[in-house]
Amino acid sequence: MSKNNFVWLMIAVAAMTASCDNKSSRQTTEVVPDSTAADVVDRDFTLYGVCGDGSAMNTLQLITDEGDTVDLSIGDANDRGLCFGGFQSGDRMAVILEENETTASQVINLTALTGDWVTSAPANSPSGIRLKEDGVAENIGDGTVEYRSWRLFNGRLLIECVRDGATETGSYEIVSIGPDSLVFKDNARRFEFSRK
Repeated sequence: MSKNNFVWLMIAVAAMTASCDNKSSRQTTEVVPDSTAADVVDRDFTLYGVCGDGSAMNTLQLITDEGDTVDLSIGDANDRGLCFGGFQSGDRMAVILEENETTASQVINLTALTGDWVTSAPANSPSGIRLKEDGVAENIGDGTVEYRSWRLFNGRLLIECVRDGATETGSYEIVSIGPDSLVFKDNARRFEFSRK
């Protein structure tokens, strides 16, 4: 290895070590962005619509925002644990499709995602986030972060907030959506909420 290559290798290792040290030192129960929306591609490939009456255990009938009715196979997504929030007729849904455009790779129930979500710590003063149907996000309780908006983008939950006077957008992977629980994570932390 040449001297120049060795120097560049040492600089890269030092940068990665510093980055890891900074991430591990942060302790918070608030949803504070660790990564930005720039980490994902520029175009949202999510198909949005409403769950139709023709849905079954492994089939989602989706009435798209464009007015089309499509029957999508969700068995594979279900088997991989990528169907979040269940579904029933009338629920607002977001679906990521496989290349064949008839099979879902991820299904997210937006109706189940919206609502008031609180953390358990501290127990005497719960704090959390309110996700409204219109994409507005608000604080529940006190906090140093002011939530502004939320949306899905290619299956990831994007939350915009203001912290220390700066607007930031965090990109989160949804882990689970249950009737009374919501879990998502970023590169450094896992956030667990209960429905208020």
